[in-house]
Amino acid sequence: MKTIDRILQSIKRDGAVTAKQLAQELDMTTMGARQHLQGLEDDGILAFHDVKVKVGRPTRHWSLTQKGHAQFADRHGELTIQMIDAVEAVFGQDGIAKVTAEREQHTIEAYRQTLISAKSLEEKLQILVELREQEGYMAELQQSDDGYLLIENHCPICKAASRCPSLCKSELNVFQALLGDDCQIERSEHIIQGQRRCTYRVIPR
Repeated sequence: MKTIDRILQSIKRDGAVTAKQLAQELDMTTMGARQHLQGLEDDGILAFHDVKVKVGRPTRHWSLTQKGHAQFADRHGELTIQMIDAVEAVFGQDGIAKVTAEREQHTIEAYRQTLISAKSLEEKLQILVELREQEGYMAELQQSDDGYLLIENHCPICKAASRCPSLCKSELNVFQALLGDDCQIERSEHIIQGQRRCTYRVIPR
């Protein structure tokens, strides 16, 4: 993978980064990292903001712009939107609801086959994260004070979900159906609402 691609992957997954942090992660000089970051800013892919520190100059943090986020694949986004428009034109909102429900049920059944061997909530979550990672969601699992955080740093169906918000509700339904009544799930960050990632709080009951 090219250095530029590694930089973008790192910022997409972890959020804003300094040149020093990036240099340590990618095993390069701070000057080299800064040059790459500056070049990406010149291309409109990155933007920076300065954070004041107690001693010395402010620390510069770099993050993706809207153009930067667009560098990541949104699987067949335009075609999917055209299909949604066609379904709505022919069958109305009821047709959209039926298509969303069918996709939801298909996803549940496909995932459930893989989750069948899991014996605990954490095992289910780890397998679910692997499945989502394979589908391009840049998923990860973290522990929190009250349970777990299922984090998706990218949404490969973002364009379709922007056009058809019921797809986002469907994702939440899928997680709840798979993880069962032993936990409560709520979305605390949402890409469609302008945040950089989708985060689901999973709280054991």
